[in-house]
Amino acid sequence: MIRCKPLLGTFVEIRVEDQSPPLKALDEAFLAIEQVHSLMGFHHPDSELSQINARSSLEPVRIHPWTAEVLGNAKEVCLQSEGVFNCGVGHRLVEAGLLPKHFNLNDYSFGGIEDLQFIEPFLVQSSLPLCLDLGGIAKGYAVDKAVEALLANGVQVGSVNAGGDIRVFGNHSQDIQIRNPSKPHELIQIGSMTVGAIATSSLYFANRNTSSKSFMVNPLNQKHIEFSDSYSVVASRCVYADALTKVVSISGNTHHPCLSYFSAQAIRIPNIQSL
Repeated sequence: MIRCKPLLGTFVEIRVEDQSPPLKALDEAFLAIEQVHSLMGFHHPDSELSQINARSSLEPVRIHPWTAEVLGNAKEVCLQSEGVFNCGVGHRLVEAGLLPKHFNLNDYSFGGIEDLQFIEPFLVQSSLPLCLDLGGIAKGYAVDKAVEALLANGVQVGSVNAGGDIRVFGNHSQDIQIRNPSKPHELIQIGSMTVGAIATSSLYFANRNTSSKSFMVNPLNQKHIEFSDSYSVVASRCVYADALTKVVSISGNTHHPCLSYFSAQAIRIPNIQSL
C-alpha cells in the first residue's frame, strides 16, 4: 500500500509492505508529520519556531517535547561539526527572499543555535536574538516520527519518503534511488536498504537566474554557497541524515570527522556536466 500527501513543502510518500495494514497506522503517521510541520514551520508566524525567534531573547519560551528534541539534535550536530551545521541562518534566507519576513531584520544582530539554552527540558531562552530555520533538520525528524507511528500501530515493513529524506524499516530490502545531478529527472539506484535512513542535499532544482541566491548558507562565514554535485548521508535516524547532508555539502568533505560520531556515511555523486 502506498499513500502520498503534499506536506513539508514536498510530497511525502508512505509505503507499507504488510498484507493488511491498519488504516489508522497511515493516518497517525501523516498526523505526526503534520504536527512537526505545525510546530517547526518557519512560514507560520504562530508556530513554536516563530515564537522562539520572536521572544526567546526577551523571555523564556515553553515548547513541545518534539521541538525540544529537534533543537537538542541541532545543537548536537552544530557542536560535533564545529559550526558547519547551524540553523541560525534564517535571517540570511529572509534577506535573499527565500523565507518570509516576520519582523524587521535591521533591528537585530542575530546569534546561532549555540546561543539557545535549555532552562528546563521544555523551556528555552536565548542570550541573543535568533532567526532559526529548522528546514535542514526537521524534515528528517518528521520522517522518524512517521516511522515511529507506523511501528507503534503494528506495521512491520515499510518506508517513509519526504522529498528524498527516506527511512526504511522491517526485514525486506528496498531499493534506494536518488536523482542524477547531471540529469535531475533521471534516477540512479545507489543500492538497497533494509533498516536505516538516507537524506540528500543538492541545488539542482534551485532557481539559478542571475539575481537569485542559493538556499544553502555556510554558517561560518554567513555566505550563500553554490555546488553542482549531490551529497547523501546514510544514518540510523533520518533527523541526523538530514542535518549531516548540510555538513558534507557545505564543507565538501564526505569524510568529515563528525560523520563517525553519528555512525554515518556520506556519498557524493558528481555532476558530470560540471567536470
